[in-house]
Amino acid sequence: MSITLNKQTAEQIYRTMVKIRRFEERVIQLYADGEIPGFMHIYVGEEAVAAGVCAALNKEDYITSTHRGHGHCIAKGGRLDLMMAELFGRKTGYCKGKGGSMHIADFDIGILGANGIVGGGLPIAAGTGAGIKYKGEKKVCVCFFGDGATNIGPFHEACNLASTWELPVIFVCENNQFAQTTPQSEHQKIKDVARRAIAYDMPAVTVDGNDVAKVYEAASKAAEFARQGDGPTFIECKTYRWRGHWEGDPQPYRTVEDVARWKEKCPINRFKDYLLSNNISTQQILDKIENEVARQLEQAVEFARKSPLPDVQEAYSDVFTVLE
Repeated sequence: MSITLNKQTAEQIYRTMVKIRRFEERVIQLYADGEIPGFMHIYVGEEAVAAGVCAALNKEDYITSTHRGHGHCIAKGGRLDLMMAELFGRKTGYCKGKGGSMHIADFDIGILGANGIVGGGLPIAAGTGAGIKYKGEKKVCVCFFGDGATNIGPFHEACNLASTWELPVIFVCENNQFAQTTPQSEHQKIKDVARRAIAYDMPAVTVDGNDVAKVYEAASKAAEFARQGDGPTFIECKTYRWRGHWEGDPQPYRTVEDVARWKEKCPINRFKDYLLSNNISTQQILDKIENEVARQLEQAVEFARKSPLPDVQEAYSDVFTVLE
């Protein structure tokens, strides 16, 4: 790496990745047991993208997320107890239990919201970037989206605007190989999604999305580029989701062997080996991190279970309509 990954940063990134993995594994179990309602889109396997990118950001920076957004929220500093309560549909959740898995937001730490609409965060990120530039701030906005989202109009509109106005936006494509249930090779002619940035004269890079050090390096360079007023960057992170598109997805579009091959590239195991082999951390410290995360997670689950459901009278509160 040309950007130094020091001990403190490295261990914090590892903590974030473990936190995302354990949170999602617990959610899978709770959902299967019927304790969590709605739909669940699980982030397991993609932890290096959220952790690597958000480690390069400041608290004041912004992110827009996706329907598969638990990892982004955690990596940006979201609280496990408020997230879990939201998934349980409880009044103490981030959105008072009325947003659920796909709509968690926390403006105080720059999380502008997950989005149930594919590519829905793209125009929001462009608009945020325009606001940052107008105010003369040194902030950046990261927009997470999948390979399938690069086929829709708002993607091209957001990229064109960000490039033309040189906005401080980092476009992060989480290429997990599938647009819902369609393999990338069947919905795009190109192999590397990052090539689409050429049309907007935007710097672009394709990285191994399961190598958190590479992701962190790319995001750090993009953030510095944006803060200097040089405009947006496109980062394609090639990764893989271990679970189906949603919990309950029968997954006829891929084989068990394909999933097994990608599991061998587990981003957490790879980073753990990197930390130990380069004497950046120790097994004792990493075990301590695992235990601390486990305790935090169980506290979050208990908080959610004990929290009240929203009052019926609140059904129409926080709901608004814009009239032209």
